[in-house]
Amino acid sequence: MRVRLEQSGYLVDDGLAVACFLALRLRRPIFCEGDAGVGKTALASALATALDAPLIRLQCHEGIDASQALYDWDFPRQLLHLRAAEAAGVTDADRLEDELYGRRFLIARPLLRALETQSCVLLVDEIDRADDEFEAFLLELLSEYTVTIPELGTLRAQSPPVVVLTSNRTREVHDALKRRCLYHWFDHPGFARELAIVRRRVPAASARLTEQVTALAQALRAQELVKPPGVAETIDWAEAMAALGATEADAELAVATLGSVLKYREDLERARGLDLTALLAVRGA
Repeated sequence: MRVRLEQSGYLVDDGLAVACFLALRLRRPIFCEGDAGVGKTALASALATALDAPLIRLQCHEGIDASQALYDWDFPRQLLHLRAAEAAGVTDADRLEDELYGRRFLIARPLLRALETQSCVLLVDEIDRADDEFEAFLLELLSEYTVTIPELGTLRAQSPPVVVLTSNRTREVHDALKRRCLYHWFDHPGFARELAIVRRRVPAASARLTEQVTALAQALRAQELVKPPGVAETIDWAEAMAALGATEADAELAVATLGSVLKYREDLERARGLDLTALLAVRGA
């Protein structure tokens, strides 16, 4: 599992590699929790690449419901079909109803597509943004990998998808859902692992530049920021400096590109007040 993920460009530690292996072997969802930008969403993409399987993503948000996540009926097409049938003189009401609520007019949303797709990876992203009702609905669906559509009957996954759920912990997800999942907490990586990730994801950047950017990102996380940078922001920062033709970083370049790594005005002001030259010197830069 580790080798396959690393071949897809995603570096994992032993705990995550074991969690992914067990998720496949036991056919249980893996629940990934941690700050934004630490690689939770990227894990699902890496698993899809490693398994040579399609990735189906459901982006959760406040107010999401079954019609957005599971299925819906294509009402405009149903209406057109009804008018065409009336124009053709169709009078068999039962036949017409069967046609209107047949599979051809069903819009499969991400969850239904995942149940119907053989050997896929289903990413349920930011489940903490959904409300309790949707979480309960998802719990029922993932327990049996089945769904009942009143007009069509019960549909069951022939091959249950590999499910990755992510949470940025904006609220606590209920224990009932967590109990049915393998759990992994994503912490910010140490310097060596983050450096390896940045070097792999930004090959155009020089070795010296990636080391300096990683050191700066690690130093910024030690500050009291509204939103400490994640690995994704470190990668963005390295890409930004490399795009400017830099082979190494200095305080002036770091300040000029802070918008790549910090997204709150308060954080920008705090970072500009730091002695970035001294921070770079900590790593011998």
